Amino acid sequence: MPHLNIEYSANLADKLDIQALVDRIHETALSTGVFPLGGVRTRAEARTHYRIANGDPAAGYIHMLVRIGAGRDFETRRSAGDRIFAALCDFTQELYDRQPLALSFELHEIPSDMAWRKNNLHELLKKESA
Repeated sequence: MPHLNIEYSANLADKLDIQALVDRIHETALSTGVFPLGGVRTRAEARTHYRIANGDPAAGYIHMLVRIGAGRDFETRRSAGDRIFAALCDFTQELYDRQPLALSFELHEIPSDMAWRKNNLHELLKKESA
């Protein structure tokens, strides 16, 4: 884990390089040293139907939901969250300075007794590095 989900208003698709945002967020999550490479999943999805505040069509939003496996202490979770949110803010700063933009971020732990996984990525990555 983590799974990093980026939801954004579709009006941002032509104003931001979304793949570059996904790459930045992914690399930042890895750089925290908290998450194993084989567990990190980063994805983005545009929302075509939305209304923001007063309905100004220039307004946009990005909401990130990060879901991580249970067991890390508060300071570790907080530090990782701070770094990932800072990367989002840094990446979007130029756009933020030009137009209405709402950024939000949540980090949640997934209860281990309610999560099922099947993943061979860890083994494949070990073979690649050998």
